[in-house]
Amino acid sequence: MIIVTGGAGFIGSALVGELFNQGHKDIVVVDSSEDFKNCSNLSPYKERLSCTFSAWDFLEGEKAKSIYSKITAIFHMGACSSTTEKNLEFLRRNNVEYSQKIFKLAVELGVPLVYASSAATYGNGDEGYSDDHSLIDSLKPLNPYGDSKQVFDIWALAQERKPPFWCGLKFFNVYGPNEYHKGEMRSLVHKAFHQINEKGFVGLFKSYKEPYEDGEQLRDFVYVKDVVRAMILMLKNGDPSYCGMYNLGTGKARSFLDLVKAVFYALEKEPKVEFIDMPDSIKGQYQYFTEAKMDKFHAFLPEFQFSSLEDGVLDYVSNHLSQADAHYS
Repeated sequence: MIIVTGGAGFIGSALVGELFNQGHKDIVVVDSSEDFKNCSNLSPYKERLSCTFSAWDFLEGEKAKSIYSKITAIFHMGACSSTTEKNLEFLRRNNVEYSQKIFKLAVELGVPLVYASSAATYGNGDEGYSDDHSLIDSLKPLNPYGDSKQVFDIWALAQERKPPFWCGLKFFNVYGPNEYHKGEMRSLVHKAFHQINEKGFVGLFKSYKEPYEDGEQLRDFVYVKDVVRAMILMLKNGDPSYCGMYNLGTGKARSFLDLVKAVFYALEKEPKVEFIDMPDSIKGQYQYFTEAKMDKFHAFLPEFQFSSLEDGVLDYVSNHLSQADAHYS
């Protein structure tokens, strides 16, 4: 039995879909949301979706404890994912304490654990984007969300007792199906698709930092389908010598202008971009460059190939956003 916390969310539901596609027959979805719309397209597999739990009930309820002996692995994707969340108590409870309890449960049950960290722990990137454990203490996140992820990463590394295999994944800029519910946290691909259809153009922030031109700010954009394939392969490999923190990006930064052009081309339209003022509220914490250092990941999974930006966007736009439903399939 595989547990997926946050299984009704963006990455979690994509993970559940891929696990089903690979033939896994016993999955438990755990989520704090009562909206399981992202799992509705899994109707052919409903008899294989064992049960659902709210987040804390899974740890504290008698019903949950009755299935503990059946658990073979845990994917912990469930947490607050909003980079603008300011409620420190909420972040402490959901991103730190809940994750600590999941980690301890994996230790107690002796099962592997893969959990979601975040590239937000790297802050403005002054300390680089290396997932070397010796550098983690020096990272300086720019917001409370990043701090909460950093606190848990440091805690996990410090534990004497750990799961037989575990890894924390620092996701970079993930885009793809099932992100429609994320509001302002949606990827630019999703936003651009709708802006193009509604307005005919896409608005991008002006640059306020040399040598970056408008629209040339750089991010490591990674397709969610690649992300979930990588997670499953990492857990399947399960080599204890490869436990620890990993970046999960492509290792190749691309500009926002590249991303938007890819959306236009996927729609077979000529690019039209307007540059807009950046709100003062985010100027001080805006990242102009992110790029995952992927050496450690590729040492673990040397054969793994990530989609190019153009291929990932084309698949997302053509096979999901342009369809009647934009769900993972």
